[in-house]
Amino acid sequence: MLSKEDKLEVLKLIHEEKNKAQTLAVEICRDQVELPAYTHHGDAGMDIRSAEDVILLPGETKIIPTGLKIAIKEGYELQIRPRSGISLKTPLRIANTPGTIDSGYRDEIGIIVTNTSTQTESKEIYSTAHKGNKNGIYQIKKGDRIAQLVLCKYEKIEWKQVEPGEMETIGHNRGGGFGHSGTN
Repeated sequence: MLSKEDKLEVLKLIHEEKNKAQTLAVEICRDQVELPAYTHHGDAGMDIRSAEDVILLPGETKIIPTGLKIAIKEGYELQIRPRSGISLKTPLRIANTPGTIDSGYRDEIGIIVTNTSTQTESKEIYSTAHKGNKNGIYQIKKGDRIAQLVLCKYEKIEWKQVEPGEMETIGHNRGGGFGHSGTN
């Protein structure tokens, strides 16, 4: 029988193995680009930065280059997600959230960003640091943290087609969807 100390050591080893970082190959393909990094211990997402200055007019969508090429292991994907502060304080949005970077992709990673402003409130050009969700022209500057990367393991799907009406006999059917439980 294991002692309390031995049990704690086994649990610690299991925890360390579960939280072991995956090593991914990365190529920096533009000048003066920083690797994505976690801001705080325990963060799921790493901040990724713009590799060049980009102006976004109201209603405009552009791909923001990151200067990085990453080799992702098969069975994994990198998800591109918005940074909450940018989503809250600016009209800049990551267009396909979450974006997926597949294991077979080896070109430069680009982040699709849309300026959802409907008009220009002033001639001022706003940055990602501006607060107040102002409508207008925005400049993403080289080095700005524009999105987050999250490494996710996935499983493949194998389809098993069933006969009409058979779906109701598989597992539990909670019934309804698309707001069936109310909106409040």
